[in-house]
Amino acid sequence: MDAFAALADPIRRGLLLRLAAGPTRVVDLAADHQVSRPAISKHLRLLTEAGLVDVEVRGRERHYALDRSGLQPVQELLDRLALPTPRLSERDLDGLDLEVRRTGRDRRTPTDQQEETA
Repeated sequence: MDAFAALADPIRRGLLLRLAAGPTRVVDLAADHQVSRPAISKHLRLLTEAGLVDVEVRGRERHYALDRSGLQPVQELLDRLALPTPRLSERDLDGLDLEVRRTGRDRRTPTDQQEETA
């Protein structure tokens, strides 16, 4: 299963959000959802196969942790879909600064200008 298919399910997205806060035991993850513990285990297995989750066995417990590197294909797609941010050159910014100063100067009242010269 790839990352996109894994993210398609709302329960798996919820599990990933919980794991983003830190490693968690399967029993704790199951307590957060209205589905059975075996169903949560199946979702976690699919997330592991997709490379989004790592599992560590500690005695009788399984601890799951988010593997952020598995999100790389998703991030790459989002980066390609994002609108490019317009880049302003130093010349553009200088021109904007000049225009702001000019507008401020033009909007001053005659009394403001008299006070500055006094």
